[in-house]
This record gives sequence, structure tokens and C-alpha cells, in this order.
Amino acid sequence: MSEFLPLLMFLFTFAILLSGFPVAFCLCGAALCFAALGLLTGHFDVAFLSAIPARIFGIMTNQTLIAVPLFVFMGVVLERSKIAEDLLETMSLLFGGLHGGLGISVCLVGGLLAASTGIVGATVVTMGLISLPAMMRHNYSPALSSGIICASGTLGQIIPPSIVLVILGDVISAAHQQAQLNMGNFAPTSISVGDLFLGALVPGVVLMLLYIAYIAGIGLLRPALVPAIPAAQRPTIASMAFLRRILLVLLPPFALITGVLGSILCGVATPTEAASVGAVGALLLSLAKRQLSMETLRQVMRTTTEINAMVFTILIGASVFSLVFRGYGGDDMVGHFLQNRTGGVAGSFIIVMAVMFFLGFFLDFFEIIFVVVPIVGPVLLGMGLDPIWLGVMIALNLQTSFLTPPFGFSLFYLRGVAPASISTPQIYLGAVPFIAIQVLLLVGLWFFPAMATRLPALVF
Repeated sequence: MSEFLPLLMFLFTFAILLSGFPVAFCLCGAALCFAALGLLTGHFDVAFLSAIPARIFGIMTNQTLIAVPLFVFMGVVLERSKIAEDLLETMSLLFGGLHGGLGISVCLVGGLLAASTGIVGATVVTMGLISLPAMMRHNYSPALSSGIICASGTLGQIIPPSIVLVILGDVISAAHQQAQLNMGNFAPTSISVGDLFLGALVPGVVLMLLYIAYIAGIGLLRPALVPAIPAAQRPTIASMAFLRRILLVLLPPFALITGVLGSILCGVATPTEAASVGAVGALLLSLAKRQLSMETLRQVMRTTTEINAMVFTILIGASVFSLVFRGYGGDDMVGHFLQNRTGGVAGSFIIVMAVMFFLGFFLDFFEIIFVVVPIVGPVLLGMGLDPIWLGVMIALNLQTSFLTPPFGFSLFYLRGVAPASISTPQIYLGAVPFIAIQVLLLVGLWFFPAMATRLPALVF
């Protein structure tokens, strides 16, 4: 009976999560219920619960995780400063003369906004509110417009600096060290968030370029779906006034993101230090645009507090869950299954990716990172997989899950702000080609892992 308790605990927790109860309390409550059951039946050692205070203290003193509130603050400030509106308007005028030019502009702005916020929901909603009316006004295909916005919004998970990559980098690093300890290496090496940033940079940019290539291809083959903006509505691109506008709109956010990311990648600053610079830079940029008032700052602080409270409460709940799960020997059970019942490394990896993809329909990225990765990560890394490559594959896999009908989070976010004239099937249909592009990139990374591992090896 005891060997089935970890599985029952996982299924029980998943069932509660589907009820819609707050995730952090589902994880913690289910774990404590099974701990009490184990104490009554003699299958659980209470000593595991004594480690909870140390776990929470470790979360509070984790230098890497301090970057999360700062990056969230930076993203929320940039979102409220209306930088996306200025970027989209300027880029659409720059590329609007091309068939698909407006879609390409949305993709570029989505990638830039993703790199500055890293919050998928915020990016999709912002781009939906700003760009969807413009695309409909210029007679773009509703399905294609929806697909472009949803896909561009999910770039926030893979393009650094992203809070998702910060958290994933910390968890993957811990899993990598655990895997080395399990193999008898008591002086384990570690990977940093900067390593994962570098590993995700090339795949993230390649993914955005593949999106753009697809939109450009539609413009060549089926121009009626992506009409060009009429010449009368576009300024003279070569004029000094327009060039000045491009510099004023594009240069400040690009310089901010380059400074934050570049300082991490060049080893000048840690992610936490770079995030603090980014937060101050976002404030200065908002002040320069005259978009920062006391009321705006109050809203920014409230939103930042809500997001961080959600993330860290989930992290605490996941820590309690993993402690109880390990107390029942669940990690050993998972490791035995992946090592002996899946047909080798490839089989184990595919099963884990499939489970994460399925969980992505119901759970947020943070919940999957905090709950699943600490359990399966040491096992997969112990089989010889590269930690940076594995982290990038997990991020891309979940990004694809969040875009896949009928449960993709990105689709739900857009449905919430899209007009009634755009149907849900149209949103689903528009996402399909971009899902295929992401699957293509995942397959490419499987056969060419150097896309993720080469740049970190060169820089560090």
C-alpha cells in the first residue's frame, strides 16, 4: 500500500487543483493531509516536516530569487508607461508598406515587450488591446491576427531577461547539483541564470524570426489576408521627423533591455543587480515619457506585490509538497520508473515533456517549475542531459502548451479582450501554424542541441 501513496498524493493534489482552489493552498493542504495520514498509519517520518522552516528561510535568503520582484516591477512599469503603444504605432508605420508588415510589427514589438516584461498574460492582453483593433481596421484575417498576438505574447517565456527563466534557472541549478550529488560528486558544479539566459537567447530569437518568416510568406502567397497599409496613411520614411521619432521611441527601451541583459551576459552584474538597474531605468523611462504619477506608481506597486505574493506563496506550497512527496519516497519511485521502464534517456525525456505539456493546460508555468522540475530534473540530468539544454526545452515545451487549443492560457487571455466579432474557433485556428513552428524548433533543438549550449560555452 505504501508504494502507491506518492501516486495517490499526486493525483489527489491534481484533482483539487482542477477545482479552482488557489494553487499554493492546494499544494500545501494536500501535502499536510497526506503527512497526517502517513503519521497515523506509520508510513511517514515527521522529521521531514521539521525541514519546512529551513526551506522557507532558504527561499527568503536566495539571492537569485530577489531578482524576481525587481524584474516584475520593471515589466509592470514599462507596461503602464504605454511604451507598447508607441512601439507598435512606430513599427507599423515603418513596415506598413509591406503585405504582412503590420503583423511583422506586432511580432517584433511582442518580442521586445516580452524581453522587458516576461509575463505572458500581461503581454498577450496588452498586445490584444493595442494591436488587434489596428489589424482588424486594416482588414487582416481575424484568425491570423489572433495567432500572431497569442504567439508573440508567449515569447515572454523564452526571450531573456524573463522572470520565468530566472526561476527556472534557479530550480534547474538546484536539480543539477542534486543529480551530481546522487552520482557521488560531492563538489558539484552549478549553472547560473546567466547561463540559461544565454542558452535561451538564440532559440528565442530564432523562434521570433520563424514567426516573421511565416507572416512574410503569407504576405507573398496570400496577400489578401495581410493587406499593406495604404500609402496615404503612412509618413515619408526617409524624412528627418520620422527618423527622429524612430530614435526616440525605439532607442530608450532597446538600450534599457540591452543594458540589463548585456550586464548579466558579460558578467558585469548578477541577475539581481541587473534587475535593480532595470527597475530604476524603467522608472526613469516612464518619467521621461511623462507617464509616471503617484496614482500610476501606486497601481504599479499593487500589481507588483500581487504577482510576487502569488509566485512566492506557490513556491512555499511547492516546497511543502516536495518534502512530503520525498518523505513517501516519491522521488525514488519516479527515478526508478524513468530509469528502468521508459526505454532509455530518449523515452524518459519524451514522457516527462508529454506530462509537462499536459499539465500546462491546467497549471501555470510557476507551478510546474516548482512542483515537477525538482522531482524529474535530477533524474534526467543524472542520465547525462545538459542542464541548459533541458531548461530551454522545458521553457519551449510549456510555451507550446500555453498556445495549444483548447486549454492554452494564451488563447484564454486573448479571448478575454477580443471583440465578439472574433470567434473562439478563429482564435484556435490562428494559433495552429505557430504551434507547428514551435514544434519544429523543439525538434530542431533535439537534433542540434548546440543552438542552446554553444553560446554559454563560448561566453563562460
